[in-house]
Amino acid sequence: MLGDRIRQARLAKGWTQEEVVKRLGKVGEKLTKAGLSKYEKNKSQPKPTLLAKLARVLEVKASYFLREPVVRVEWIAFRKHSALPMRKQEKVKALALQTIENHFWLKSRLRPQESARFPRSLKAHSYSDAEDAAQRLRATWNLGESAIESLTQTVEDRGGIVVDVPNGNGGFDGLSAWANQENPVLIVSDNLPDDRRRFNLAHELGHLLMDCSALDAKTEERLAHRFAGALLVPQDVARRELGPRRNSLNFQELALLKQKYGLSMQAWVHRAHDLSIITDAHYRQCFKEFNHRGWRKEEPVPYKGKEIPTLLKQMALRALSEGLITAEKAKEICPGCTEEMQPAKKGKEVMSARHLAKLSKKERRAILETAAALAEKDYRSDPELTAFEAFGEGDLYDETD
Repeated sequence: MLGDRIRQARLAKGWTQEEVVKRLGKVGEKLTKAGLSKYEKNKSQPKPTLLAKLARVLEVKASYFLREPVVRVEWIAFRKHSALPMRKQEKVKALALQTIENHFWLKSRLRPQESARFPRSLKAHSYSDAEDAAQRLRATWNLGESAIESLTQTVEDRGGIVVDVPNGNGGFDGLSAWANQENPVLIVSDNLPDDRRRFNLAHELGHLLMDCSALDAKTEERLAHRFAGALLVPQDVARRELGPRRNSLNFQELALLKQKYGLSMQAWVHRAHDLSIITDAHYRQCFKEFNHRGWRKEEPVPYKGKEIPTLLKQMALRALSEGLITAEKAKEICPGCTEEMQPAKKGKEVMSARHLAKLSKKERRAILETAAALAEKDYRSDPELTAFEAFGEGDLYDETD
């Protein structure tokens, strides 16, 4: 266990054993690569002083190395660009595992009776199977044919775990896993637009809920793509919005549908082609036009969704408020979650009434008192605001009466 923890902390930093050894040397600890390898393989046990320095170098608490694992993760699919090196793949998994463990640790204290509401995976061999699997998931979640406002929130509300992984240099799209055999885990890049994030999340769900073990990798990817489109826009919805047959698609129409369903314009064209609403020729023509207009990487109309995971932060703040964890522990579990909220700023950056209404009564009062104090200063110093007489009773009647 100790060696696994050391290795996980190193991989989460994206460092090689040589890099860790060099950093240990800078804090006065001499260790060889072979020695570190023995520790990671549990062939030797480091002294407490070395553990303390490893914690300092790897930027974790020393207690992290001694923490008993609470989750077993089975990785299902890793969707990446071919250039993503193994070292970065391992970093993604290690970062995700830390977040997964924090989820389970908090859930065991705050939601011990909660169980995941996901159907088990079924054998899939065809596009029809992918459509059926997506419809089955929608039925399990009682979604009907409605547009999904936030796929991230929907997954979290039903016992799944969504993990944002920093991906500044690109190369990583998505990763899926089962945690303790029943909790789905979806890992996505944090630097994608919301329509891409939604599609990637739906794609990873497809990997989890369809057993494609009898198929080759390319066919499995195609089925996962088909599942994603079907989950976000069921076939009956697509035919209702577009019609059963179309000679052509209008890009402004596709932009409106993108805003409504959170599915990109290009994915709508794919969906229309998958369901034989448009011909092969028009499908190719649409993508020639996307290329010609430079819209393949960035479409002209962005989709602003709500695809940021919030469950871990919410649980950490709840545990902190109930005295189950310290502020330091909350920061360790969810960095940045304990930062104080800032009041509404003057000028162009204004807090909306809807945002203000979502705050607690104490938070609203503090913000409104600050705003009132600022308004009082302006009121007392501006003669245009003070140079008037109060209404008298006579002002309420017309002079001709």
